[in-house]
Amino acid sequence: MRAVVTVIGKDAVGILAKVSTKCAEHNANVMEVTQSVLQELFAMIMLVDISKLSGDFASLADDLAALGDSMGLKIHTMHEDIFNCMHHI
Repeated sequence: MRAVVTVIGKDAVGILAKVSTKCAEHNANVMEVTQSVLQELFAMIMLVDISKLSGDFASLADDLAALGDSMGLKIHTMHEDIFNCMHHI
């Protein structure tokens, strides 16, 4: 089982580190990351293995959203099955 985590906001030092740390606290393993900085806008997509979460998926999503709020970012976490259904033609 995997999840897609998107992060959007103003660029700052430590975004990747803080999001990765929050994932690790939930025992979610970061598998792939792509990120870009366009002028001052930071954009990142992470693919995260959630098969061994220490809690439930909602807790991970809520904690990442709260982290985003505290950093002035928008962090959205979506289960891969939902992501695939939304983007299936």
